[in-house]
Parts: sequence; C-alpha cells; structure tokens
Amino acid sequence: MSTIVEKMFSIGAQYASSKSRRHPTAKKFIYGTKSGTEIFDLEETAKLLESAKEYVKSLAKDGATVLFVGGKSESIEIVRKAAESINMPYVAGRWIGGTFTNFGEIRHRVEKLIKMKSEEAKGDFAKYTKWERNKLLEEMRKLTEFFGGIEGMEKLPRAIFVIDTDREEIAVAEARKAKIKVVGLMNADCDASVVDFPMFGNDSARKSIEFFVQEIVSAYKEGQALKGK
Repeated sequence: MSTIVEKMFSIGAQYASSKSRRHPTAKKFIYGTKSGTEIFDLEETAKLLESAKEYVKSLAKDGATVLFVGGKSESIEIVRKAAESINMPYVAGRWIGGTFTNFGEIRHRVEKLIKMKSEEAKGDFAKYTKWERNKLLEEMRKLTEFFGGIEGMEKLPRAIFVIDTDREEIAVAEARKAKIKVVGLMNADCDASVVDFPMFGNDSARKSIEFFVQEIVSAYKEGQALKGK
C-alpha cells in the first residue's frame, strides 16, 4: 500500500455513500461494501488525486486563478484558510447565482464593497448620523459575507476547486457554461461526467476534506515555485 493511500485510509477517505445513492459514474471507483456503506478503491482515488494535482500545478505555473468553493459546514473554514494561504479567491458559504454567468453585475457589487471598506477605513463614515452609519455598516457586513472571498477576483478564474460537486451543482453548472475547468472532491452520489478532474473520496468528514484541500494547496505552491522556469 502506497504512502498516500495509507494516509487517505487513516483519515477515512474511503467511506462513500450508500449503494442506493450511488451515481453510475462512481461505480468503477468502488472497492466494496461494509455495513451498508460503500468503500472507495483508494488506489483509484490516488490516481485521480495525482491527475488533479498535476493540473493545479500547471495552473499555478501559469499564474492562473483557482476559485475554491465549499459551502457545507464541515468545509467552510478549511476552504477559507486554504485559499487565503495561497492568495486565491474563495466562496466559503452560499454560492451566489450568477457569480460566473453574470460576472459583470457581481463585480459591480464587489467594487461597491471595496469602496465602502476604503471609506470606512479613512473615517469617511463619521460624517453620517449614527443611524446612517449603522445602515452602512450592516450593508458592508452583508456584502462581505457574500462577496468578501472574491474581492481580488477581477476576472473569471481558469478553474474552480469544489468540495461536494453535488451540493455545489449550481457553481459547477455555471463553470461549465463559462468554460471554466472543474476540480472536485466528490462522494459516490456525485456525477463525475460534469467534472474535469474528479476525486472520489469522503467529502463529509472534516479530516478527509482537509487532506484533499491541503493536497491541492501543496500542488499550487509547487507550481508557483516553477513559475518562470
């Protein structure tokens, strides 16, 4: 058993969903069943992971942007911290429809947030009444909640890295429509045909999510080190 497979096994990446929920595209990545839960073939998952990492490394070498996406509770903080560690944009929460397909309008709202933050930092809010300041601060809070992770994303990314592609199906659909490549950590109930670089593994357990996210981050850092070479 390879080191990477041993690592995945130790953090429970092998646990899939029940057979009744399995998507047909996941069948060849299933090793067997234990207590009603299907088990991923981690040797196959390791191959998928390696392909995804090579692709992400090539993106970083080109200086391309990867948007990290993960709205489920187990992944929110992991996704945010990982993206920030390599200065990449992220959506760690609810996906806002139109983020890709209506990017111009989304960018307009992001620029409003950036302007408000600048004004608040310079003390410009002091000229307003307390009631007006509170209204502005509440608006800024909501804009930050929705768009804070994509402030630096001035154009569409080259790719997105998604945790649970079934849950984030709108993000995946928008990416495909915009011809943005999709790298995804997905369980057996997800459709691999809509993902360019699928990685079948446990997408619900925190340790498993963290493992795959860190592997992608490490690949991006490796690619950054090769930039210009």
